[in-house]
Amino acid sequence: MGKRPHVIAVPFPAQGHVKPLMKLAYKIASHGIKVTFVNTESTHKKLFTTSKDVEEQDNIVFTSVPSGSSRTAESQPGMVNVMKESMPGYFKELIEKITSSEKDEHITCVIADSSMGWILDVAERLGIEQVAFNPASVATLAFISHIPKFIESGIVDYGGQVMVPDKVISITESIPPWEVTGLPWSFLGLVGLEKVFFECCETSQQAIRQVKWRISNTFYEIEPAACDLIPGILPIGPLIDADAPRTSATAGSFMLEDLSCLNWLDKQSSESVVYVSFGSVAVMSKQQINELAFGLEISGQPFLWVVRADLTNEPTPDYPEGFLERVGDKGKIVEWAPQEKVLAHPSVACFLTHCGWNSTLECLSRGVRFLCWPSFADQFHNQSYICDVWKVGLKLEQAENGLMSRDEIKNKIGLLLSDENLIANAVRMKKVATETVSQNGSSFKNFEKFIKFLKD
Repeated sequence: MGKRPHVIAVPFPAQGHVKPLMKLAYKIASHGIKVTFVNTESTHKKLFTTSKDVEEQDNIVFTSVPSGSSRTAESQPGMVNVMKESMPGYFKELIEKITSSEKDEHITCVIADSSMGWILDVAERLGIEQVAFNPASVATLAFISHIPKFIESGIVDYGGQVMVPDKVISITESIPPWEVTGLPWSFLGLVGLEKVFFECCETSQQAIRQVKWRISNTFYEIEPAACDLIPGILPIGPLIDADAPRTSATAGSFMLEDLSCLNWLDKQSSESVVYVSFGSVAVMSKQQINELAFGLEISGQPFLWVVRADLTNEPTPDYPEGFLERVGDKGKIVEWAPQEKVLAHPSVACFLTHCGWNSTLECLSRGVRFLCWPSFADQFHNQSYICDVWKVGLKLEQAENGLMSRDEIKNKIGLLLSDENLIANAVRMKKVATETVSQNGSSFKNFEKFIKFLKD
């Protein structure tokens, strides 16, 4: 009898990277394959603070290695280089420990976030098969694969700074172009963070080139031209878990989810609620928070608004005077929501979103329309797909003062709720997303192929 296959999965330590790889890990484990999920120590602590039930899953072991820094924000400037220098040694020790202690199992492969290429290097040196996991769109991956060409042609310098202002960059006519202010490593004009993102993008394009297996949380039907540009890409998404029990925390969340919003949604009319969330990173000024609050209020629609404690640059969120009293039960504000369950709820009509890739797939998969408010990295290009290619959402346009005005927010919500074409397109995309992961769907077949590789 052969040894049991054993997979090691290593995400980049950020919310949008950990969550999809953890979903993939659960899916792999459901096929009887053991998975050891390896986080940095600070990420491991966050997960086990918010998701008490992660240990109960069959075939999955959670462990951690030091990131090389006592600071918790590994994605801050300098932290990526610290991880790159320190983590390979710790990871090698972990692999050797597993190999020596588990005689009835063999490590089939190491699946690592493509931006953690140094982890894949360790696996290669140890003679273990490497798999690169891409948590963003394949279009983003295709774009960063062109980084050497961009540098050679003078479009960007060796640090990722754009050398050709007021220009769009296109890699093929079949994929929407990128504005130079919205590249995959653009980060609110913060040069330090943009450099970190650019280095991660460079690592990703190198990692994708060196491995045989390239898997991505997307599905072929929504970005076929991009998938055709990456040899051997295996779209296995959308990775969703909205059907998990209401009482359980969604695995992979860094923050405690407020499940009370689900009971509030139960009391709302079908397809009436505006769901508002900007992910785990975006920050707004007090003035913008006020405009958004007024916009939601004058829209006349019930709304569920996720307001993180650090969403505003003020010590605490400060709403317009009398706002909470005026909206009353028509609005529900929580610090963090079980997003996939929210989007799957029949009362939700549209999603005012930052257009992160996980949020984009979750919204597409539930037939919900988008109101787009991107702020950095790949979010701007995701918006182009949402509004210009799939035609399931609308863009918010800034006023001359740089703010999204209350009237713009109100008017776009009204359009989203009434546009029959947007409604029909959203329903159609839900059908496509459902079919691709169903029996004989393209992502279903791709995942079966991957499982066969892991078991052989």
